[in-house]
Amino acid sequence: MDTELDRPIIELIDVHKQFGEQKVLKGVNLSIHEGTTTVITGASGTGKSVILKHMMGLIKPTRGRVMVFGREISRLRRKELRKIRTDFGVLFQNVALFDSMTVYDNVALPLRERTRAAEDEIRRNVEDKLRIMDLKNVNDKYPAQLSGGMLKRVGLARALVLNPKVIFFDEPTTGLDAQKSNEVYRLFYQSQIKFRYTAIIVSHDFPRIFKLCDYIALLKDGQIVSNVTPEEFQLSSHPAIKSFVETTMGPIYISEDEESDYNEKI
Repeated sequence: MDTELDRPIIELIDVHKQFGEQKVLKGVNLSIHEGTTTVITGASGTGKSVILKHMMGLIKPTRGRVMVFGREISRLRRKELRKIRTDFGVLFQNVALFDSMTVYDNVALPLRERTRAAEDEIRRNVEDKLRIMDLKNVNDKYPAQLSGGMLKRVGLARALVLNPKVIFFDEPTTGLDAQKSNEVYRLFYQSQIKFRYTAIIVSHDFPRIFKLCDYIALLKDGQIVSNVTPEEFQLSSHPAIKSFVETTMGPIYISEDEESDYNEKI
């Protein structure tokens, strides 16, 4: 029998989504457990971001159920949906900061919109999150004055400001070079240890993303063909996974365990 601890905090059950004549999701089944990091990957245009939008209650499935914290999110009333979203943080691919607002006001915005916190409490919270993101002397700057890496960190600070239970990341390192991507991943790792949130990431950033995630879910032909650990993913004999690994990382890629065994032999 499942216990509360075993039960997923987010679960997609036979989810189908159709836009007009286009069938995007064709029976997606996916479970997300508390405190884990799950990467959803697959070819471009296959519907990965559509899965995120279902989880956030931004769109409703054509058929199937999306359970969030034990409740079917598509059936919630607007007030209930707003309340459940206070447990969500989001970092979009383009960061989605407001150009006309300072960094401070961008990060403070969720607190002002969703809470009744006093301004001094808001200031403490915002400055704490900016400090965690290694952002100094940027409160009064505008997004146009920041580098791409700094923009990502401001976006992550804003995603964290409500201390959410779940954070959704849509291609969080798009447009960054390897060094800046690694900096973002380092801050991501540190913040997750500190705040213990559940992370769901849409990403193609292989193999670097392997260092962060607990599970990799591959979306192909409108369905999740696997939801396994990085090691299992790399060693899988499933044709779709093998093809994806070879296409993404090349046929000479070997897993860390295989590499350790090889080094020991030589």
